This record gives sequence, C-alpha cells and structure tokens, in this order.
Amino acid sequence: MALTTYPTPIPQRAWSMDDLPRTVACSLSHGSNVTSMDFHPTRHTLLLVGSANGEFTLYEIGLRQTLLSKPFKILDTNACSPQFQNAVVKDPPMSINRVTWSPHGELIGVAFTKYLIRVYAYQPPNETRHVLEIVAHSGGVNDIAFSRPNKQLCVVTCGDDKLIKVWNMHGQKLFTFEGHKAPVYSICAHHKQSIQFIFSTSLDGKIKAWLYDNVGSRVDYEAPGKWCTTLLYSADGTRLFSCGTSKEGDSYLVQWNENDGSIKRTYSGFRKRSAGVAGVVQFDIAQNHILAAGEDNKIKFWDVDNNNMLICTDAEGGLPALPRLRFNKEGNLLAVTTVDNGFKILANADGLRNLRALGSRPPFEAFRLQYEDASMKVSGAPVVATISPNIGRMDHLDRNSPAKPSPMLTGGDTASRSIDIKARISEEKSDKAKASELMEVLNPQQCRVATMPETPDQARKVVRLLYTNSGVGLLALGSNAIQRLWKWSRNEQNPSGKATASVVPHHWQPNSGLVMTNDTSDTNPEEAIPCIALSKNDSYVMSACGGKVSLFTMMTFKVLTTFMPPPPASTFLAFHPQDNNIIAIGMEDSTIHIYDVRVDKVKTELKGHQKRITGLAFSTNLGVLVSSGADAQLCVWTNDTWEKKRTVSIQMLAGKAPSGNTRVQFSSDQNHLLVVQETQLAIYDASKMERIYQWIPQDTLSASISHASYSCNSQLVFSAFIDGNIGVFDAENLRLRCRIAQSVINSNPHVHPLVVAAHPHEPNQFAVGLSDGFVKVLEPLESEGKWGTPAPVTNGTPNGKTPASSTTSNPATDQIQR
Repeated sequence: MALTTYPTPIPQRAWSMDDLPRTVACSLSHGSNVTSMDFHPTRHTLLLVGSANGEFTLYEIGLRQTLLSKPFKILDTNACSPQFQNAVVKDPPMSINRVTWSPHGELIGVAFTKYLIRVYAYQPPNETRHVLEIVAHSGGVNDIAFSRPNKQLCVVTCGDDKLIKVWNMHGQKLFTFEGHKAPVYSICAHHKQSIQFIFSTSLDGKIKAWLYDNVGSRVDYEAPGKWCTTLLYSADGTRLFSCGTSKEGDSYLVQWNENDGSIKRTYSGFRKRSAGVAGVVQFDIAQNHILAAGEDNKIKFWDVDNNNMLICTDAEGGLPALPRLRFNKEGNLLAVTTVDNGFKILANADGLRNLRALGSRPPFEAFRLQYEDASMKVSGAPVVATISPNIGRMDHLDRNSPAKPSPMLTGGDTASRSIDIKARISEEKSDKAKASELMEVLNPQQCRVATMPETPDQARKVVRLLYTNSGVGLLALGSNAIQRLWKWSRNEQNPSGKATASVVPHHWQPNSGLVMTNDTSDTNPEEAIPCIALSKNDSYVMSACGGKVSLFTMMTFKVLTTFMPPPPASTFLAFHPQDNNIIAIGMEDSTIHIYDVRVDKVKTELKGHQKRITGLAFSTNLGVLVSSGADAQLCVWTNDTWEKKRTVSIQMLAGKAPSGNTRVQFSSDQNHLLVVQETQLAIYDASKMERIYQWIPQDTLSASISHASYSCNSQLVFSAFIDGNIGVFDAENLRLRCRIAQSVINSNPHVHPLVVAAHPHEPNQFAVGLSDGFVKVLEPLESEGKWGTPAPVTNGTPNGKTPASSTTSNPATDQIQR
C-alpha cells in the first residue's frame, strides 16, 4: 500500500565526480570507539559524536576543537525501574546506539544500549541542558528520531522489546506501535506533504510503516538480506533507500518503489564475504544524488540514478572493515570512523574552502560569525513563530456595496455603551493608520483568481470546501455527495508546491480510479445537510450527505468504515484535536454524539440544543467544545468529561426568528470564537462567552451571509454573501476593509459563493465554492500583497467604534450550568 503519491522530483543541478568529498581534510582522535555521528542541520561544520563509553561529544570541525563532552552518568537512580538498576549494576558500561539532532538543531537525542533515552537542549556554541530522561524500552534502545505529528515535536524510539514508541517533550508516551516479531533495529520518521509516518525495520528483515493513529502497520515489505537494515530518504523526500547486511555477511543497497513495495534499483559494488566479518554496513545520502556506504575498509560512492559504483576511496588508510559515515546537510563534508577510536573528515572543494575560511579566523571571531545570528533561545519546548499580517493601503470607497459597515446591535438598543476596552485592544499601537477607505475589487484583473479544472463528476453546487492542512490541496464536497480533490505540484512555476492562484492545479485521483462518494441511504443528496472533516495529518476525510458517515483514506480514496446510519442524519463532524479516533458528530435531532472509531461505539450523547446541530469547534487551550444549532444557541462543553458548562443565545435582529445555519470557528489563539449566522458576524471572548464585536449586513434581505471563515492567522475574516459579493473584514473589530464584487468570480449574476475556505498558511489566500459547482482560489495582486488596510485607531478603538459590551447579554438565556 502506498503512503502517498508524490510529484515528480525537481530536476537537480548537474554534478560531477569533483562533488564527491574524497580529500582528507583532517583526522581527529576521539579516545573511544565512535558508535554514531550526526552533523547539525544548519551549522554544517558542527558534528555530534556518540561513543561506546556512553559519552557524547560536540566538535567544531572548522576549528578542530571539542566544544563540549557529556560523559554518561545516572542522573537519578531512584527514579529508574528496578529492572534498569539491576542491569546497570550487573553490566555498568552504557554505550550509545544513536545520537541525532532535532530538525532545527535545538535539541540532541541520545539512545543507549540499555533501556534509556535522553534529550538535551543545545545552546550555541557549547552549552547543553538536560530536558528528558526516559526508560523507553525493555532491553536496548536501538534507534531514536524526532518527528512532528500534529505539528507537535516528539521523540520516536525503537528497541529490543519489538516496539516503536512516540513520546512528547514532557516524557509522556503518546503512541505504542506493535506488530514486529523481532527486535526493531531502526526507524525512519518522515512526512509526505502533511502526512507524518514512521518506517521501521526489525532483525527478521521486515519493513513496516505506521501512521500516528494506532491502527497498525500500513505496509509489510521484506528487506534484502532479511537482517539489519536502515532506511533513508533523499533530501527532497522523493526517493527511499535502504542498506543492510545479511547474517551471512552480504550487503545490499537498494532504492524502493513506495507505491507497491517493490525494489526499484539494486546497487552493485559490494564484496561477497563470509560471516567472519562482524557488523552491519552503514550508508548515507548527500542531498539528492550521491550515496555512500562503508565497506571493505573503504568508502564507496554511487550516483542514485546508476546501479554501478562510481568510485571508492580508502581515505588514506586506517578505516575499519565497516566504517561508519555521515554527510553534512550540504554534502560537502563526510565524517568517517577510523580503527584508532577517531574519525576523519573528507571534503570536496567547497567543503575545503568552508573549513579554511573558518579555520583562518581567531576562535572567538569564528564562533561569533557562526552563532551570533542564532535568534532561537531554547527552553526545552518547541519555539512557535508568530505571523504578522502583511498590511497596506486601500483604494477607494464603494458607497453602493451591499456589504456595508453598520451600527452594532447592542441589546435592541442602538445607543453605544462605553466599557473598559483596555483588555481587548492594545494601547501600545504606535503606527496608527491614516483615515482609510474601503478597497474595491470589481474585475478579475484587480486580483489573482484561479479556477479549479472541471471534472466529469462535477456537482450542481459546492456545499463544503476544505484546504488540506499541508496547504497543497483543495477538497470539495458537492451536492451530488461526491468529493473532489485538487493538488498543486512542485515545479518551476510553483517551487513551494503549495496552493496558489498563480498556477492551476490538477484534479487528483488514485491509480485505482476510485471516487470518494458518500452513502445517501435512498435520500436525495441535493436536499441533505452535508458535513465533512479532515484529520490533522490529512490522512483521513470523514463526510456524510444524509446517509451513513463514511471514513475515507486520502491516499487511496477507499472507504475504511461507515457508521451512524440515519435516522437521525449527521449534520456536522469534527475530529477531536488530540485524538483522531474520537469524533464529535452533530445530529439532525439536536444531539451531539461523541463517537470512538476504535470500538465503533458512541461514548457519550450530549443534549442541550432544541434544533439540529450546525457547527462544532474544539479549543485545546480552553479544553472545550463549542456547538451551535439552528436554534441560534451556543453550548459550551468540556472536551474530557463532556459536561455542559454554558448556553448562550445569539442575539437576533428585532422580529427576526432563528433560521439558517450558525457556524462557529476558533481563532488561531483558540481564545476567540467567530460566530457566523446569515444575519450577522460576531466575535466572542470564548473564555467568558461574551460577545466583543458584531457586524450586521445593512440590507439583511438581499445581502445575507452564506458562509465565513477566519484567515489562517486570524487577522482577517473572509465572508461570502448570497448576492455574490465577498467581504474581507478585520478580525479584530469586524470592520469591512475590502469588497470583492460578484463579477470577479463569475460572469453569471445568478452564481454566488456558498462556502469559503482559508488557506492554512497564507493569510491573504482563500477559496470559494460556488453555486454552479466550480471552485475558485483568490489572492491579492503581488503589487498589493493584501486585501485593503487595517482600521485606524481613534481614542483607543478602531474607527472610534465601541465593541459590544458583555452587558448586552441576556441573563434569561445566558445560563450557567452548575
């Protein structure tokens, strides 16, 4: 089974034999047998070395200096298990099996031959701080890697107990993968687009692949040699290689076809030998085109596209029979172990120039140049970058826009109420905007618009629309109960491979030709209430159109399972943010079912609404689930015990009965809640469920809101109207900053957007699903870079407006559940 289909590799620059690092630049004595090496991901002359005596050392190769060395010692014997204490007492030496850097080089992972792993925070140039110590496995820990499931930095380990385990940075075990029948020798944590997965190999030669979902291995390959094997991907992630040795002593280096588990290429050049030579061949890849393996007291090189060995070198002698080796990330340096408990550094011309340039400076100056620009201060936790919006000027005011700013509704009273707004609006804004005007986009030439290619199974209208979390695809659910997926490829026109309005994507389908079609249970899908949700890792999509809920795999479009047959029908779906196997399902009969996929059972049924459920949103920060219904009610539930905490009524216009769908969406900080109803947009402080801002269309009959969404950084709100216009609002105050006319997306005045989706990484990109079945992606022109400008600040509030006060809540309907 294929993990994913990946675009054709980007053509690499031409290279020559001179690119091979074969010149010995230096030899360093280490003093103990070197068991593992890893170059820093960005400091290309920084080498991490693990030893047979349990010590790890950090070398600055350019200066031929040892920056730090950490000998092994038990930090807290009493905290270790009796089994571990006994093993250490009986056999004190603790060797290192593997050392590795985290993806950004801020953490060091160490796996030991007995039970233990450790993680250290690294502060350039020569400081480390202990972060984690875990008794991870029974017996040896054979490999360690870093991974980011659900964008959370984790440690992956494998061991003699035949298990693979995943730990968070607090030392808590998140996953245990069982299935190997022999000790697990190595792991390769990787991702394709946003799908995170782990390859593992065991001592019986089995290769398995795991997604972060506890449902078992996805593949079962068999490695050549059927013994110790390691796997590596090329730098661009498009090629998978393995190298290993059989018990008889024969070595194998191959490239795999991931789609069917077959061997695509076998590289020749290894010497046939008997079992008299103990050990396992080691290999590495430089960038995307050079393979190297240590064998027969030499280093052997291959071009990835040629089965035959290019050349070999003995590095001026002194190499063991099976030397360990490691490229730096640029591929211009190669570290290789020696028989005298040391290692050599081989370099090509570029590598030699870099070493000489660094070595010619005084040590202090060299360190300053290497490390003074390191802006990340490691405190043991992953550093999250903040995104600031790209904001500029507007063009001019459209006095006839149907999406006009209007006075906020304040408890049936249009008089403004002054409140203390210091907690909501920063008074530290020094760059107050000038008086600004509404930006108008009246034709497609004023922005970038891409139309998704038409498909044979195109529906009459698009009823649900999602970007993939990786930002490389769009998933649309049509009124015919069929889901379509478009993907952007990585190429010269689109080097990032992400969704863009500058390049038209392709309609993607698996090789099997399967189509994701929902069960309709003899109902008319045109009349059903559709619902859809995508897992965080883009592995699964769950949807329904009046019939049973179907869970599809995004890799093959196969239906993995169906559940919750009507009646009542499902009306809204949401994955639990911390467990893809827990699903909140809003129902037509006003209940919410908390469903566990693993046991195919509804764990809890939540009751609090009077009409069907129209929206569900989780906040991990607040630990709540917020639901919305066609009854214009918002309910707040704890997301562990599922206790109802509060019910809030959405304030409607005078004489206006609740109708239509009410949607809810948390901002990126998960503390503010966007509430979308056909008569209004509103922002709530979710911790108190107090409304902060509200916006109402001036003409509520002709300009009702069809859908709205936060931008990825929650600085903007994109809103679609049934008259065909699109409004872009400042999320901070719900001030309209840009109107995109209906003529921009379609020449037919009767076509209008039904749904809006915001790109997960690009703050100014969004997509709309239209009432004629088409999907469009919109972005501002590069010359603009944004949709309008932010609101000016007057007397501490944008445009001098007063946010909706918490005192406008109706105590009769704002019930606290005790």
